[in-house]
Amino acid sequence: MPGAAPTHLLYLHGFRSSPQSFKAQRLQGWLAAHRPEIRWWCPQLPPSPRAAIDLVEQGIADWPAHGAAVLGSSLGGFYATVIAERHGWPALVMNPAVDPARDLAQYVGEQSAFHSPQDRFFFRAEFVQELRALTPGALTDPGRYAAVIAKGDELLDWREMSARYAGARLRLLAGSDHALSDFDDHLPFILDFLNLSD
Repeated sequence: MPGAAPTHLLYLHGFRSSPQSFKAQRLQGWLAAHRPEIRWWCPQLPPSPRAAIDLVEQGIADWPAHGAAVLGSSLGGFYATVIAERHGWPALVMNPAVDPARDLAQYVGEQSAFHSPQDRFFFRAEFVQELRALTPGALTDPGRYAAVIAKGDELLDWREMSARYAGARLRLLAGSDHALSDFDDHLPFILDFLNLSD
């Protein structure tokens, strides 16, 4: 990411996930300990993609044009790309969904929240169309992006992810998994991209 460290950081979680995501919690904890002046926001995103992006746009309406960055995992990586393309922000994506309209079509129906299985929500057929409508074109500036992509991802194809983010600063993992269970190993790469390394 060119220039100085961000003053505002947005984190967007994945499908069925929440702000309780391990990766979000780990990053938030690091910032609280090392860079408490940075404004951090990780909203609970609604199931509707259009509503999710609307919520994010409302929340960042007063954020600076320069000095903000967005991070996202899985479906949140797709959303992060939508936001980065709209606002010209740097973005770091982790195992990002490339074609969620295709991939989530099979999940139409009632779903459980990953971190609170007792919480149920309904993923509607029209949400697939909303994803299709939101899909950005080719990256306008791949140099503004970094991606952590695991060949061991059991849900998404690493080749497709790598091709989508060609030209970005890529960290391609030989193994790992969709959740990036070895997330701490990749924290230095993420902090370096965000100009937050000590």
